[in-house]
Amino acid sequence: MKVKMKVQAIALDPVSNSPVMLLKEEEGERTLPIWIGLLEATAIATRLENIQFSRPMTHDLLINILEHLGIKIPRIEVCDLRDNTYYALITLDIDGREVQIDARPSDAVAIALRTDAEIWVHEQVFEKSQALEEAAKTEAQQETAEQDQDKDKLKELLEKLDPSAISKYKM
Repeated sequence: MKVKMKVQAIALDPVSNSPVMLLKEEEGERTLPIWIGLLEATAIATRLENIQFSRPMTHDLLINILEHLGIKIPRIEVCDLRDNTYYALITLDIDGREVQIDARPSDAVAIALRTDAEIWVHEQVFEKSQALEEAAKTEAQQETAEQDQDKDKLKELLEKLDPSAISKYKM
């Protein structure tokens, strides 16, 4: 099953300082965050903001070539998540014959925005993303618990420390 999406925003992750592309269900509440590169974020953001350049950027050049050849792009699909990497397919319509091309989701979305292609996400990507998010939360909770244990050990050590032992050393 696939879910139709739209680009909600390009944001900056405050922890990693990396751009994040936020895809949102058109008829639902789920959002899919995908961390992307700075150049891809720029390509998407400039299209979202309708910024025009005097010369074609890479995605625009590709669209110009495809249009010149009569090739249409009806849709892109974010189709998988493996080893923390998202995968996408760009569907080309070549004289009524569909061909799917492997792509990074950020490039596929940048192209979709320029061609008014539909953006779809496979249901399994949501499931894998949620599992990945839960694993990250669990890991963060474990790290916090370990840090709390370390703080407790340090506090205990300092409480047991004999103040007269400190005065033996001069700074």
